[in-house]
Amino acid sequence: MNKVQPTLRNYFIVYCIMWVLWMVLHFLILKNNDISIFAATADSLISNILLFFFCIVLSNILRYYQPGRNSSKYLLIWCLVFSFFWFLITLSVIPVLLRSDILFVRIFKSSLLLRFVFANFFIGGSILLMWVWQNYKNQHEENLRHLQLLQLVKESELYNLRQQLQPHFLFNSLNSISALAGTQPEKARQMIHQLSEFLRGTIKKDESLLVQFTDELTNARLYLEIEKVRFGHRLSVDFNIDPDCLEILMPPLVLQPIIENAIKFGLYDTLESVTIYIRAKVKEKNLLIDVSNPFDQNNFSSKKGVGFGLSSLKRRLFLLYNRSDLLKTSAESHIFTCRLIIPHI
Repeated sequence: MNKVQPTLRNYFIVYCIMWVLWMVLHFLILKNNDISIFAATADSLISNILLFFFCIVLSNILRYYQPGRNSSKYLLIWCLVFSFFWFLITLSVIPVLLRSDILFVRIFKSSLLLRFVFANFFIGGSILLMWVWQNYKNQHEENLRHLQLLQLVKESELYNLRQQLQPHFLFNSLNSISALAGTQPEKARQMIHQLSEFLRGTIKKDESLLVQFTDELTNARLYLEIEKVRFGHRLSVDFNIDPDCLEILMPPLVLQPIIENAIKFGLYDTLESVTIYIRAKVKEKNLLIDVSNPFDQNNFSSKKGVGFGLSSLKRRLFLLYNRSDLLKTSAESHIFTCRLIIPHI
């Protein structure tokens, strides 16, 4: 809407300039026909100011009343009616005001038909311009409302995904705390403390704001400390982070579901020690984050396609960047790798 108003002002300025130029041309045509300067000036000013007034009145009517496409014949009727009223007024005023100029009165009467045609042309042109303008404005406002609606839907969906994701992680953590409470109460208390710190940070995150990768990395390390309480020496993490990545902006809480997925498929079906590898680098102005974990091919095949965290994350990335290729997975030589791509804008 803000862009439309300046455009309307510009249109009106150009419109007024065109009228001034036409008034000057009107004056010059009369002057070249040996009409006195006074008569040529009076005729040009009175005729065109009245015509300009009728055009403006009709244009303002069209701002508040837009006939439908099937009712466009009313525009022609309006054009003829306003032209006729203008013709009557000028016919009643100008010859009387300049009756002493015999040459002007004779030329005026001989040009009545031409004047009426020009009046229809100007009024019809003004009607057409305003009709086109109003249709453009209405279409612009409709597109703007549509974009706002899409934005509201997008924000609502992002919020719902966040609300689904956080309980998903919270329930898993509470189950782990419950399992530790009876056998290892000290570790259970430690995990509760770490969980509260983790949730305190995530609750403050706003989906509409981006965070630096270093903040996301800190949040991921805190999450891993929680998981290490669950799995003890069985879980180890190897970080290889390019320093150039640390200040790149990214959506919050996108790394945690990938790490959670790596833990799920890497540790749940084995009693052996497992190392999760987290790599980050900048390539072609994009932040590339790889999270890799070993997996059992047989068990992995039976679970494939049930990862809620990754599917939700992929949807979030699509809503934020309008791209469906920002989350990729691959499995090779018993190593499962999830690659996250953050466009560096």
